[in-house]
Amino acid sequence: MLAKNIEQILKTIPTDVCLVAATKYVDANQMKALLPYGITHFGENRVDAFLEKYESLKDENIVWHFIGHLQRNKAPQVLEKMDFLHSLDSLALAKLIQDYRTTPLKCFIEVNLNQQESKNGVLVSELSGFIKKLNDYSMVEIVGLMMMTNQYSTTVEKKQQFKEMYALKIATEQTLQIQLPYLSMGMSEDYLEAIEAHATHIRLGRILWTIEK
Repeated sequence: MLAKNIEQILKTIPTDVCLVAATKYVDANQMKALLPYGITHFGENRVDAFLEKYESLKDENIVWHFIGHLQRNKAPQVLEKMDFLHSLDSLALAKLIQDYRTTPLKCFIEVNLNQQESKNGVLVSELSGFIKKLNDYSMVEIVGLMMMTNQYSTTVEKKQQFKEMYALKIATEQTLQIQLPYLSMGMSEDYLEAIEAHATHIRLGRILWTIEK
């Protein structure tokens, strides 16, 4: 069921920030309950769940985001169905997009800002070179950058990471003379700090629903 304070939560989000409802722990009916509140952007991070929910909600006017790591062996099943990919992190995945899309896919490049070996994403030092190589893939439309904070960061540390990500976006735009209009960062526990640091897309999950695990 929806969180009882959902209307209050929505009031904390500026109108120019896109709320992507992260649906990992909810089903299609629970997603549908958000539509009357004007929430039509949904993000899934598992291919099987994405396909199931996509089919269940195919008659609704939904913008579909894939926000998790996209395994290359499963990518062909969903690439043509999503509107946004938040986790482009390799040329191999870019090639799959090129091969399986019939129209350009709006992509966020996932950046491994904290250089954690256990995390996916492009290293900061390799970002500019990676973007240049993506020019060879006409079906890849780069719209911005995405990041995950270090899992055990304090609020102060998360704020610093968000600021660093925004600074990286600006620096990359200036270096490559390109526009990266979007910045995907911030989740249920830190979205306000992300918005303060110029996030354009926030990925909210458990805060929107009363979820029993």
